[in-house]
Amino acid sequence: MQNADADAPLTYRERLAPSLWLFLAAAVGGPMVSLSFVPVGAGLALVLGLVATALIVALMILASPRVVVRGRTLYAGRARIDARWLGEPTPMTGEEARAARGPGLSARGWHLIRGGIDGIVVVPVTDPADPAPDWTLSTRTPDRLAAAVDAARRRARLEDENAASTSASGAPTP
Repeated sequence: MQNADADAPLTYRERLAPSLWLFLAAAVGGPMVSLSFVPVGAGLALVLGLVATALIVALMILASPRVVVRGRTLYAGRARIDARWLGEPTPMTGEEARAARGPGLSARGWHLIRGGIDGIVVVPVTDPADPAPDWTLSTRTPDRLAAAVDAARRRARLEDENAASTSASGAPTP
């Protein structure tokens, strides 16, 4: 059972794509490519400029990290953690989020912060063996992410209690 969480229900999913102003700034790359190829031919320059713009925008979207809560696991970018090791999540927006991303940011914590995304959720890590005391995650919907993490925590607690009661009753465990 290598990938048991793949069949678990998806509770939350968000791609932390860049904000609109970053896409507009990236779109300037296309005209720059066009200007470079004008001496070769105007038609070729136009086509290459459009292709370059589309490629830059596509790469920006594809390279964006995701925040996913599936079953009892929180995925943030390439990192993941079982929800049984998570504490009560704290959703933040506005000035509170700015302070938490700046002077209130945990130096030892694990961070997935993206510019242009105002909201964050800070999730404490309760695993004593984990060197990161918390995870700080950018999100456009902090309340929904916090609720999904809470649901995953409840699910993990329930599954762990069921597993403990099954093994205590002497029934074989899979």
